[in-house]
Amino acid sequence: MKKALYMLAQFSDRDFDWLLTAGRKKEISANRVLIHEGEPIDALYLILSGSLTVCVEALGGEEIAQLRQGEIVGEMSFVDSRPPSATVKAIEHSLVWTIPRSRLTAKLLQDVEFACHFYHAIAVFLSDRLRDTVNRFGYPSDESPDDEANINPQVAENLALAKARLNWLLNRLKETP
Repeated sequence: MKKALYMLAQFSDRDFDWLLTAGRKKEISANRVLIHEGEPIDALYLILSGSLTVCVEALGGEEIAQLRQGEIVGEMSFVDSRPPSATVKAIEHSLVWTIPRSRLTAKLLQDVEFACHFYHAIAVFLSDRLRDTVNRFGYPSDESPDDEANINPQVAENLALAKARLNWLLNRLKETP
């Protein structure tokens, strides 16, 4: 399942409207690095199209994941303010929705309701990612992490709305020059 759905399922319409006005789309050409391991980042990203690779220097630059449409990038560094632990690079021409760290931080400080929704969404998102990692590396299971039958119950009740929001955003951006 697209991890952005975890985020969008937790947001109110007002939260979603703010994300649309606060962000901007950014094109990333193939082989261009979006995030450099160890270097601070100034935004949170949502992949709108294309695919990116995640590589870690400690593993000799080995790819540990590929990210596609609907994935969130930069959330760990946003939450704990530490430099990224991996490099993220476009595999092909890609498009991301960029939400500047400064704007997001200001919004979180000024709007308690938005902050509650945002941090709850991040917690659900990261919890799911950890479960996927444990299943993949430690305790394999027959469950597919993208199988909608295995969705976090907190997301399931708002899944249709989250899918509609993501599709609306993608369609709107296709129309924007």
